[in-house]
Amino acid sequence: MILLKILADSQISSSRISWHTTLASNLNKGAKDRLASVRVRNLNLRLGQERFNHIKKIDFLLIDHSSQGSGANSLALLTKQGIQIVVATPGRLIDLIERKAINLQNISYIVLDEADEMLNMGFREDIEFILGNTPNRNSIWLFSATMPNEVRQVSKRFMQQPAEITIGKVNAANVNIDHQFYVTSGVNRYHTLKRIIDFNPGMYGIVFTRTKADAQHITESLIREGYDIEALHGDLTQQQRDKVMARFREKSLQLLIATDVAARGIDVQGITHVINYELPDDPEVYTHRSGRTGRAGNSGVCISLVTQREVYRLRQIERLINNKFHKLDIPSGKDVCRKQFFHFIDKMFMADISHGEYETYVPLLREKFAHMEKEEILQRVAALEFDRFLQYYENAADLNVRDDRKSDRSVQRREKVSGSPSSRPTSNSGYKKLFINLGTKDGFYKASFLQFILDMSDLNKDVLGKIDMKEMNSWVEIESSAANQMMRSIDGKKFKGRKIRMNDADSGGPRKRF
Repeated sequence: MILLKILADSQISSSRISWHTTLASNLNKGAKDRLASVRVRNLNLRLGQERFNHIKKIDFLLIDHSSQGSGANSLALLTKQGIQIVVATPGRLIDLIERKAINLQNISYIVLDEADEMLNMGFREDIEFILGNTPNRNSIWLFSATMPNEVRQVSKRFMQQPAEITIGKVNAANVNIDHQFYVTSGVNRYHTLKRIIDFNPGMYGIVFTRTKADAQHITESLIREGYDIEALHGDLTQQQRDKVMARFREKSLQLLIATDVAARGIDVQGITHVINYELPDDPEVYTHRSGRTGRAGNSGVCISLVTQREVYRLRQIERLINNKFHKLDIPSGKDVCRKQFFHFIDKMFMADISHGEYETYVPLLREKFAHMEKEEILQRVAALEFDRFLQYYENAADLNVRDDRKSDRSVQRREKVSGSPSSRPTSNSGYKKLFINLGTKDGFYKASFLQFILDMSDLNKDVLGKIDMKEMNSWVEIESSAANQMMRSIDGKKFKGRKIRMNDADSGGPRKRF
């Protein structure tokens, strides 16, 4: 029996392929083995689609994606046809066991992948039930990125003299990563995040949150302010997740806002920054997060936002990774504008003007700008590019936490962040609540739904407040002055052949209390 601990994020992909290859090799020898691989739901499909691609040349290797809704009858039929590998989530596999649609008596291999995360998500009883119904436990393979006590307890109970194999050095951290932290107050954590993003205009990275609610709130707030980002959490369907990851890989998105569970299995090159919106509870998870950047010999930055009371936790992580954190001051508004300005200048210098078609327009440009002095042209270009930043940061507050502990309330009043989690309007008299008969069942999640209604209504995201989505319906908070335009633009239109209904929730549609 094998107890595997995977420590280096950059090595996860190759190490997991190795166990798939080993199993396939054994199956290829003619054995009638069957494998129950138990995974978390949103990782289940990816295992079958990606991890077994390299061994598809084995004709008789059939994979049943149980998480895709194939019923007990179809699985039983596939089993009769000689299926050798079953990939299933804990709940799905238990359902099949109870229906007697699958027989675990002759299982030769059991693999628990992402064991630590499954236990963190409350699957311990399910795992124990599955292992308890598997008489032949001679070959249990348990994969875990971290090794908490819960994982060891399961291994002691169900595994006989397990061999522990560690891939990578224990608690090793990438020396190419610069570990930074900013001290802020809890109430200004979002404002600090936004300022750091603005201060790093070339950032391409992942922001880690502790909960999917935080991931969604931050995503909605930043989208309202014009940032190209998406959330990645467990509520996304596999199709939605694939779309988000495709956009991120092609760099249509600047950032992913992700939970630890949803980010498992992500392997994207070129990530420049990882941001810990809050520190993880387990210091080992920090090394897992930071390992997303600084790969393939490139340098990377891992930023943590902490309060004064949380600074001591950084010292624990320092001892774990054998590296030091660097404390930085939160940039001022002027710092941000200056950084954005020089980034724009660098982009101008790097612009490729070698294409001959540009020469056609040069005489026209000379004619249009003939009445302007060079300084005026430069001022107008700067105003066009930086007006939003200059206005936003004109009276920006100092977000650094000083010894004199300035009032957070004064900072909040000065730092007016449209749509941030702490300033989102709720049940405001200047807002109306609109009902719409579209929901998550129509394939929407909040970020895509927000973009949909903005595209349909041609309104600015600043007029929107809180959005509450259910399976069949949704409720939108919007400034009263813009409510009629949104209803006129959307009500009566069709979506996938179905007529959209949008109306005032207080007068015509189901009411919803926010």
